[in-house]
Amino acid sequence: MKRNYSAFAEDIPAYSGPKAARETYADLKQLSAIPGHIYTLPELQILPGQRRFSKMPWLVPMLELLPPTSIGHLKEWGLSTVFVLAKNYNKLVHVWESVTAMVELWHPQTNSFIFPEFEATILLEELEIMLGLPRYQRGEELAISYAVDQINSWSILAYITIKKIDLYSMTSGMHVHLFPIAQWIISQCKRKTTNYTAIAKAAAICICGVILFPEADSAISFGNLSIIDSISEGMKIGQAVLGFLYAGLTSAALEGPFYGSVVALELWMGMHVQFRGVEDLTMECKTMLNHPLAYVGGRLHMSPRAWWKTAQVKGIQAWRQYL
Repeated sequence: MKRNYSAFAEDIPAYSGPKAARETYADLKQLSAIPGHIYTLPELQILPGQRRFSKMPWLVPMLELLPPTSIGHLKEWGLSTVFVLAKNYNKLVHVWESVTAMVELWHPQTNSFIFPEFEATILLEELEIMLGLPRYQRGEELAISYAVDQINSWSILAYITIKKIDLYSMTSGMHVHLFPIAQWIISQCKRKTTNYTAIAKAAAICICGVILFPEADSAISFGNLSIIDSISEGMKIGQAVLGFLYAGLTSAALEGPFYGSVVALELWMGMHVQFRGVEDLTMECKTMLNHPLAYVGGRLHMSPRAWWKTAQVKGIQAWRQYL
């Protein structure tokens, strides 16, 4: 049975701020005393739903076929870093023990990780820099108008194809399947069509679905499809990506499935927990070569020539103790 966080809201003690929480480690841990929180399950070894982040053999071959004009559109929309991460996705190695240990420290009420002496969370500014997304500027909210309307996935996908057989294969229930979209892109590229904008929009759905909004094997929700579609219109999506990750962390913390950008989470952990720059630039960290930082570290002033602070931390118990 799924646990409803709101049902337990009245049982959660009021949060009185980090200063009060720092007084004792016991008080700090009490913040996570939520019925069903995975911190109360020491026998837990891996995150629920972790296997859904599987390798996708169709992703890289599809991206390698993209025409330069379509890649140019992706860059114009602020998806250069997401494109690079997607193109190297099958090389990435996820350390699920470290992710699980981090989720055990997640508190849904404060949207922060509770450490023994402090709190920390992923900031919007950090996420936008790490993923190279267009940056939200304070004050822009006055220039943005929102229309609440029912999401019609077919009307969004109609920019790609109007064939009903294709639309039926791309959608089911409340989800859009990425593999049929990738197949459509491959067919367009092999036929050397000039639908560059449509190809770029379809590619944006695929790479954002894999890197920013992963929810199930090669599928995204209609809501996230609408968010991705707004990128080409100049909308900033960093808030949506971060909110989706927060929701996924809360779901996992309450024994539900984990979803959201695990790549963004591991980039944040790499910057703050796992790696540190070194003065000796001749020393290369081989482990970072399989870490997302290897592909976006330049903008974060990080390179594979770093010190791996957690080299000796192996297994879930060791990660719990380290964190």
